[in-house]
Amino acid sequence: MNTTSEPTIQTLFDLSGKRALITGASGYLGSAMARALAEAGAVVVAASRDVERARQAATGLPAVKDGEHIGVAMNQLEAESLESGFQAAVAQVGGIDIVVNNGQSGPPNDLTDVTPEQFQQQLANAAGYFHLARLLRNHVVERQVSGAVVMIGSMYGVVGSYPEAYESICSASPVAYHALKGGVIHMTRHLAVYWARDNVRVNCLSPGAFPNPAKVPSGLEDRLIEKCPQHRMGRPHELKGAVVFLASDAASYVTGQNLLVDGGWTAW
Repeated sequence: MNTTSEPTIQTLFDLSGKRALITGASGYLGSAMARALAEAGAVVVAASRDVERARQAATGLPAVKDGEHIGVAMNQLEAESLESGFQAAVAQVGGIDIVVNNGQSGPPNDLTDVTPEQFQQQLANAAGYFHLARLLRNHVVERQVSGAVVMIGSMYGVVGSYPEAYESICSASPVAYHALKGGVIHMTRHLAVYWARDNVRVNCLSPGAFPNPAKVPSGLEDRLIEKCPQHRMGRPHELKGAVVFLASDAASYVTGQNLLVDGGWTAW
């Protein structure tokens, strides 16, 4: 076998020269994924609904040789905000090659009290994911380069939650959130097969239980641990390798897939 032209593993995972936009970059998991992209060499556009939080997130990222990280305002629930934020990012860093659709917001109401309006508000995140992904697709096609989209799903887009895990502690896991994440996973497949001809890969990264210690209700983590084969919760840094893999040439022949990082939760 001739290996003279075979890329090394370091080259495959190297994002130097790439520009990556990640929404929700100031959040508990988003900040870890933003750091991962920067550590792999990408210029990162940190997006948040609050532009100051976006700029702070960008400032805290490790420096790269190909440019400076920036922050932009972007609300995935508003098409105009997505468009203006995307154009601002392109203007400031010269182009975007990677989009990580991580930002998410919506009411926490469960199946006992969620209203149809609140349900639709949660599903609006999927529309925002699609709109931003299509902005990236059109942008790279116009530039005649390749692109990568990473959707952020959830194990709860694949399996239902355990009622006894939440009972007497907090509301059930929101039904609209489950519908959202299941839809995002399948939208990933649909976009992947249509955009493969455009040299745009679309994949989904679905975390398992990664509760924010500052926000998780007392007692819930102990209940969730009992449902996980690895018998612990995920740590934000454990998403870093997965997001870099899906964004990089290491996954050049991977599209339309849902990568679960869940400690084995969905294995049983």
